[in-house]
Amino acid sequence: MPRMTAARAAVEILKREGVAHAFGVPGAAINPFYAALKAAGGVQHTLARHVEGASHMAEGYTRTHPGNIGVCIGTSGPAGTDMITGLYSAIGDSIPILCITGQAPTGVIHKEDFQAVDIASIAAPVTKAATTVMEAAQVPGVVQQAFHLMRSGRPGPVLIDLPIDVQQTEIEFDPETYEPLPVYRPLATRAQAEKAVRMLAASERPLIVAGGGIISADASELLVEFAELTGTPVVPTLMGWGAIADDHELNAGMVGLQTSHRYGNATFLESDFVLGIGNRWANRHTGKLDVYREGRTFVHVDIEPTQIGKIFAPDYGIASDAGAALSLFVEVAKELKAAGELPDRGAWVAASRERKATLHRRTHFDNVPLKPQRVYEEMNRAFGPETRYVSTIGLSQIAGAQMLHVYRPRHWINCGQAGPLGWTIPAALGVAAADPDASVVALSGDYDFQFMLEELAVGAQHRIPYVHVLVNNAYLGLIRQAQRAFDIDFQVNLEFDNINSPETGGYGVDHVKVAEGLGCKAIRVTEPDGLLPAFEEAKKLAAEHRVPVVVEAVLERITNISMSGSDIGSVNEFEELATQPGHAPTEILPLV
Repeated sequence: MPRMTAARAAVEILKREGVAHAFGVPGAAINPFYAALKAAGGVQHTLARHVEGASHMAEGYTRTHPGNIGVCIGTSGPAGTDMITGLYSAIGDSIPILCITGQAPTGVIHKEDFQAVDIASIAAPVTKAATTVMEAAQVPGVVQQAFHLMRSGRPGPVLIDLPIDVQQTEIEFDPETYEPLPVYRPLATRAQAEKAVRMLAASERPLIVAGGGIISADASELLVEFAELTGTPVVPTLMGWGAIADDHELNAGMVGLQTSHRYGNATFLESDFVLGIGNRWANRHTGKLDVYREGRTFVHVDIEPTQIGKIFAPDYGIASDAGAALSLFVEVAKELKAAGELPDRGAWVAASRERKATLHRRTHFDNVPLKPQRVYEEMNRAFGPETRYVSTIGLSQIAGAQMLHVYRPRHWINCGQAGPLGWTIPAALGVAAADPDASVVALSGDYDFQFMLEELAVGAQHRIPYVHVLVNNAYLGLIRQAQRAFDIDFQVNLEFDNINSPETGGYGVDHVKVAEGLGCKAIRVTEPDGLLPAFEEAKKLAAEHRVPVVVEAVLERITNISMSGSDIGSVNEFEELATQPGHAPTEILPLV
């Protein structure tokens, strides 16, 4: 039987589980693992500037392609605690990432040794499993189980903590005969599928709410087929955006308090039946449940049985992988259609399309300083249907979700549940590392950008190109807007006179100089007609120099973005609407 260190056995398992890329920061307690990583070969490594950044890079990597497992690596103590935010983000959005940390020697873990912390206990609430491995012989089994857990049921992250002496201990392990454990996913039955589809068929104005579980299951084509068979409009959630193309006639728009479309909310309020697939009924989507639920029958399909009924009790629930359920739904729908038992939904679909054609927010403004709406209008012109957008939180993300267009699954890569500031830069690097030939465009406000901007140097060092659209109003915009309810504007202002960069006009941080100092390219735009040329130039610079390129759009200080604080029927529209005379609606470009 071959003998090797436990660290080397762990690396060999990573390779056989399909891991090709890892992100991390070495340190004393994890150096044996790094030695094994170098000796084994076959796993590319990207050195992050911050360990939290490594965890978000792993998230972006996983979110880009079906089957990807992003890996982040750090040493003992603060490295693990730094990665907790990434683990929280991953479990909130059902994203499988593997976090590997070093640890003090087993004999001194509980003796206040330097950088010894019970990371397994700290990480337990935000992982599917978190284990400090005390016996070297258990390392192969723990790593094998980690991949089984990450891929089975509702996907999610796992942490493995490896004491330095455990890593260095030799064990017997034969990588050539290693096999991954079978993945478990609950599957809908034929009877369940038939009941759900017949309930849909019996309704008059049905909708499908398409959640991120459809993206995770790689089931977008099945969703579209089922929607077309039954003539049912589809409402993608923020995590499910791209499961059906924005220009598809059955895409009814997003629903919610913030990341929603006027036409999406209007159509939802007219519906009488909702089939939710792979969604969580997140509060930013539903708003007040009495408004959301009134007059509607609900069927909920989710891979996690305990998710059904967690937010509210549906009329019927099915514990199933989204792809397995949709496959059966298509089968049943074809049979009902052949038997003439599916009603004609032409009038309902036409009404949905009419709302989608008319109920738009205005985007064309010629103001200087720039209004953010114009930035997104020009982004739609500059970046095509193949673009992978990356964003996390703030007015920038909310406005982007209201106004950008997405046409394919995994082309809106968003931190939905946790929304940590700083997520966007490292996540975009992870996306671009996973798909080096893709057009990757990140979207940030100035505060999200400043949280982890040091990670731009990672893109410069490792030649990871992407375009980062930075909308700068020198404000914590979303918090400032929320503070209106308290009649305050307190500790949310980021402006100051920069003595080194008077050209920033009191907006404070000179993002162009910072980006250039980190080895990247940057362009500042102050007038609306400069946006499209800047985006085109950024694409050329990214392709030529193979580094991140920042396009900073200098915005007016205050723009209130459409949203509601309570229910989907009372969204506050602060700007003129596109349906008013003289304002053309935003065009949704056809998929080409």
